[in-house]
Amino acid sequence: MSGEAAAAAPEAPAAAYDAAGWRPSAARATVRPAPSVCRGRLGVVAIVFALAFAVIAVRLVTVSLDGWTAAAARLPAPAPAAPESGSRGDITDRDGTLLAASLPTASLYGDGQLIDDPADAAARLAGVLDDLDVAATAQSLDSDRRFIWLRRGLTPAQHYAINALGVPGFGFRMENRRFYPTGRLTAPLVGFTDTDEVGLAGIERAFHQTLDGGETLALSIDLAVQAMLRQELVTAVGEFNAAGAIGLVLHIASGEVLAMVTLPDFDPADRGPDDTEAPFNPAVQGVYEMGSTFKIFNTALVLETGIADLDDQFDATHPIRVDGHTISDYHGEYRWLTVAEIFRHSSNIGSARMAIAAGRERQRALLDALGLTRPAPIPLTETAAPLVPDPWRDINVMTIAFGHGIAVSPMQLAAATAAVVGDGLYRPPTLLRRDPAEPIATERVVSSETSRQMRWLMRQVVMDGTGRNADAEGYLVGGKTGTAEKTAGRGYDGNALLSSFVAAFPMDDPEFVVLVMLDEPNLPRSQGRPTGGRVAAPVVRRVIERLGPMTGLAPVPPAMPEIRDASLEASDPSAWPNREDPR
Repeated sequence: MSGEAAAAAPEAPAAAYDAAGWRPSAARATVRPAPSVCRGRLGVVAIVFALAFAVIAVRLVTVSLDGWTAAAARLPAPAPAAPESGSRGDITDRDGTLLAASLPTASLYGDGQLIDDPADAAARLAGVLDDLDVAATAQSLDSDRRFIWLRRGLTPAQHYAINALGVPGFGFRMENRRFYPTGRLTAPLVGFTDTDEVGLAGIERAFHQTLDGGETLALSIDLAVQAMLRQELVTAVGEFNAAGAIGLVLHIASGEVLAMVTLPDFDPADRGPDDTEAPFNPAVQGVYEMGSTFKIFNTALVLETGIADLDDQFDATHPIRVDGHTISDYHGEYRWLTVAEIFRHSSNIGSARMAIAAGRERQRALLDALGLTRPAPIPLTETAAPLVPDPWRDINVMTIAFGHGIAVSPMQLAAATAAVVGDGLYRPPTLLRRDPAEPIATERVVSSETSRQMRWLMRQVVMDGTGRNADAEGYLVGGKTGTAEKTAGRGYDGNALLSSFVAAFPMDDPEFVVLVMLDEPNLPRSQGRPTGGRVAAPVVRRVIERLGPMTGLAPVPPAMPEIRDASLEASDPSAWPNREDPR
């Protein structure tokens, strides 16, 4: 050690050190430890505390995990995953008004393991869902199942009210539900789906794949025309105490169905989850003997084939007996009648003789061309096939002439009438809106001249025949009555009628066909039999008086020549005036 260092170091008592330079133990016990020694001892203490806390923490985690496992066992089971497909496509009318749409709604399920008192839970739920089967619901909840469907497609109010009950074990799943804003107005046509949005009836069923893919479907229906037609039919059913009614409005040039109404109808919102049966749609699914409306086609047959002209006569002096049956007239003239008179007076006898003159082959060929021997080409799965005679005998030829012995749908009748008055061209009817730019497949069934003659004859029926009650002033309406007895066993029930009237207007250039049929209408005895002319024709008149202005077709001004003029009473259609379009 240097001298400077020796001088700087403090002197220690000699007794405090041993020979090695360390203080003896007695000295250590009385002297304060150095800082490095203190830090060492604190580290040991810290390690001990850390180990203790680690042991405590491990124990706490173990206890917590046990609790979480037990609690997790009582959590509600997750609802089944919703389908990954997109929302079902909308259905609209021709102008885009919504007829059917899918909206997200809450559906209710229960967890049997979380509901301590199933009976109480069911009773409380019934306070919100008043149609709930309390006993069945309580039985379903009294189980260990984790997922129990209770009600699908809740309204927002129901969702809120059930949630407010605070019942443990009630859960909700969001899924799509089909809504029909127009309700009864379009239900028979649009149809409905089940709770999984599978189409079960109408357009929903016929175009299920298209709609399920998310595509919007625009129908040919005009909702305003549909509402007007339904209103008139509801009034008529009440007025004549009828069992039901069918109404159609067809646009001739395009074949588009602007309105299709059937009564009775239904409200798709009132159908229960188990109510999956498609209601009967008589407009396309029902096939009926159409009565004297078929004289349109029988008369066109003899004119088109050249069998007779309008002024040629047939013997209607007495009934016809054939195969044990009698063909007679309701209000017979019982004389020789011209073709025009047979049509205007609706003579069954004259029509039968005309049909026999034309023959079964020609008759069958024309009915085939008019689409009356095959189902209407309407894209509805409910569309029925007509009932045609087999074999097609002479008796069938005669009865078909006045609408018996063959049964077709109202849609077929309307489309065939449109072909006869629409320049003789058959256009397939459609329930879908057509693109005006796309051509329409047509088939000529009668000549333009025959079509012109038939328009004149149908106008005569309204002016001075059985259809006078259909005469809507200013619209040059033409048409034909039909009164058919409904079948009963092997015969007919004279007290159960299908009374109809099929019309077109304006008859110098027809744009629309209107068909109204009343099922089993009634009249007071003093008013006579409830024929098509008495009960259906007035409904057609009211429909046309409202349809014309709705579609922009103005009435013929009073100053314009009327088809009623005496100079036009001759049977030659060339005497008609060339009416200018007043629109």
